[in-house]
Amino acid sequence: MAENLRLESEWDKTFPKSDKVNHRKVTFANRYGITLAADMYEPKAGGRGAAIVVCGPFGAVKEQASGLYAMTMAERGFVTLAFDPSFTGESGGSPRYMASPDINTEDLQAAVDFLSVQENIDPEKIGVIGICGWGGMALNAAALDTRIKATVTSTMYDMSRVNAKGYFDSEDSPEARYKVKAALNAQRTADFKSGRYELGGGVADPLPEDAPFFVKDYYAYYKTPRGYHPRSLNSNGGWNRTGCMSFINQPILCYSNEIRSAVLMIHGDKAHSCYFSRDAYAAMVKDNPYTDNKELMIIPGAVHTDLYDNMQVIPFDKIEAFFKKYLEA
Repeated sequence: MAENLRLESEWDKTFPKSDKVNHRKVTFANRYGITLAADMYEPKAGGRGAAIVVCGPFGAVKEQASGLYAMTMAERGFVTLAFDPSFTGESGGSPRYMASPDINTEDLQAAVDFLSVQENIDPEKIGVIGICGWGGMALNAAALDTRIKATVTSTMYDMSRVNAKGYFDSEDSPEARYKVKAALNAQRTADFKSGRYELGGGVADPLPEDAPFFVKDYYAYYKTPRGYHPRSLNSNGGWNRTGCMSFINQPILCYSNEIRSAVLMIHGDKAHSCYFSRDAYAAMVKDNPYTDNKELMIIPGAVHTDLYDNMQVIPFDKIEAFFKKYLEA
């Protein structure tokens, strides 16, 4: 049975509402029985029968970057769906603030399920946009779900890689992984004893003077009026300390070079995370006979969060042309 979710009825996004689209809240269940909450955006001028699922960044909510992408693409004629992943935002699932390479990939597929049966959508014309950590999830879903005809990743993270190897692969050793796993398992025991899950903390606040640039970049989005949202994990207490544990030895993207559908990967060359997209693109096209519809777009001068909400940087014209080509052919 679907969970009875409490959905906010007022407009509470980090971006202004567009007068070019109709907006409504919808819910749907994934294969594990978790009910997901989503914002559906439909162009007032009428759609093309093509639809796009949007999610991310990892630890954000649909009222932030994914909603901005969804609304903008709806202004350009696509029906779009921005959703909160399981255990986060307005979506169901307990305990809260957990992540899973399996369940989160399933979340994307469940969104495709929902769009596939809408009367105004052609089920053969469905695409996906994944932002930050959901860029990796989007690729993972594209490798598994043949109904996804086109995928865009924006400022992508590979969550398995960063959890197993640390930032910039700086902890890529059996010893470093063992230390991380020992700490996480000790936390599991402590959580079980206390009967509650301890949060890991969101973006550092107050911001240390010696914080790396990418932490300052996150702070400028999640902790300021620019992108703060009360339901966003990254804006507040963060994931459970053990929330992302399974990513360490459950890698995503194992069969990305078997993706036949179209993929556009977008990243800023000044982003700390750019190596994720460069390496994932190389792995995706290696020995893949379907490379004519794959592209890596590197944006000069752009940092990681520029692709969250900077309308002067996000290449929406390119994204629109990509989806027109591969969803309307």
